Amino acid sequence: MIDSNETIEEFLAQRASDVEEAIRKAAATEIMPRWRRLAAHEVDEKNGPHDLVTDADRKAELYLTDVLIDLLPGSVVVGEEAVHANPASYEAICGDAPVWIVDPVDGTRQFVHGDAGFCTLVALAHGGTLLASWTYAPAREQFATARRGKGAYLDGERLFAGVPEPGRDLRVATSHPDYTTDEQKHALLCLRADGVAPRPCGSAGLEYLAIARGELDATAFSWEAAWDHAAGLLLVEEAGGAHLTRAGEPFRITGGNDLPFTAARDAATARHVAGLLAGGA
Repeated sequence: MIDSNETIEEFLAQRASDVEEAIRKAAATEIMPRWRRLAAHEVDEKNGPHDLVTDADRKAELYLTDVLIDLLPGSVVVGEEAVHANPASYEAICGDAPVWIVDPVDGTRQFVHGDAGFCTLVALAHGGTLLASWTYAPAREQFATARRGKGAYLDGERLFAGVPEPGRDLRVATSHPDYTTDEQKHALLCLRADGVAPRPCGSAGLEYLAIARGELDATAFSWEAAWDHAAGLLLVEEAGGAHLTRAGEPFRITGGNDLPFTAARDAATARHVAGLLAGGA
């Protein structure tokens, strides 16, 4: 079993490109052949009409699980579909082994509807710390990567989130109401303030990429499933951004966060949005 971050860093220095290749192959073999070609029997509901799963999700996750564990012996995978089948498997995020956090198709609803706004998300963490991430939007031919302390990149070009333009309303992508409690709805309503322009979010992974690119100022999300956030949070951090919960603390992939939380282009924007969300407490 891998027992030190130094060893994992060596792995990333030598094998990060192999992880990228595996993600590309998973998309090429299991996801894209089904895009805009899904049959009715290949789509199921999990927890409601907005929470869908397809054969592409299941098969891509199985493919990635096999390859990633083979690439990094001693590691484990926490994947959205495996956790749906066995919720106890989520606890591996808090374990001692390096953990791959996988969302095979983030934005499944968009995928089902034939929209290009979906992506595959993979992150590598150890001891609750995010070390590397991969965000692949195959229909848009975009691939973003990040490594802790080494920057964020989109198709090989360094990403810098920058700061919001002075005098312009903050563009904030927010959780779908179906995924919020009454208390969280109240907190999110506090974003209907002067200087803020909230809108519904799409694929979480692509919203994080938009922040890292400086195209979106912040998010406000009300759920903490690590597969939706892990890859994007590191991408935003390495592009110069920040993330805070309503309690003013950085978001923890291991859970127990005061929700909603925000990720933003810079620390000042994160503090501002988190403060607005705290006003709904």
